[in-house]
Amino acid sequence: MMSAVWVTNNRHWDEVGDENTLTQLLGTGKPTQLEYLGCLAGDVVHDTLFVRRLAPAADLKQLQFAVAGNCDHVEGFVGTWHTHPYRADSSGHAVKERGLSAMDIETFSAARDLVSVVMWDVDSLDAAAKGPDGAVRHPAPIILR
Repeated sequence: MMSAVWVTNNRHWDEVGDENTLTQLLGTGKPTQLEYLGCLAGDVVHDTLFVRRLAPAADLKQLQFAVAGNCDHVEGFVGTWHTHPYRADSSGHAVKERGLSAMDIETFSAARDLVSVVMWDVDSLDAAAKGPDGAVRHPAPIILR
């Protein structure tokens, strides 16, 4: 499901050739992709967090380089996941934001989430997790089953 959501929100990734980063950051260009925010539901067993279900965030507000929403409605909430759309470099070529940004980690650190996952391509994930002491561990290992 995460891959399908990523593809839907990034289907115009190859249309950033005429949009430079400054134009995109200022919001004066055409948005070619949108970030997406999803909620993760699951549980913790011993030292392992299991994600059992994905749900869309409520009150979703999608921009090209930011996303907002809430997961208050999700029973068994354990964290969030979001996408990092491609952006254009100074030459207008599409580049990927590979991994959680410093701002992502800072936001996660202050939130109630136990895990935060970012997806920057259909097969590319990065995660941060909070330990029992609340300390942020990044990167956190992900095992897909």
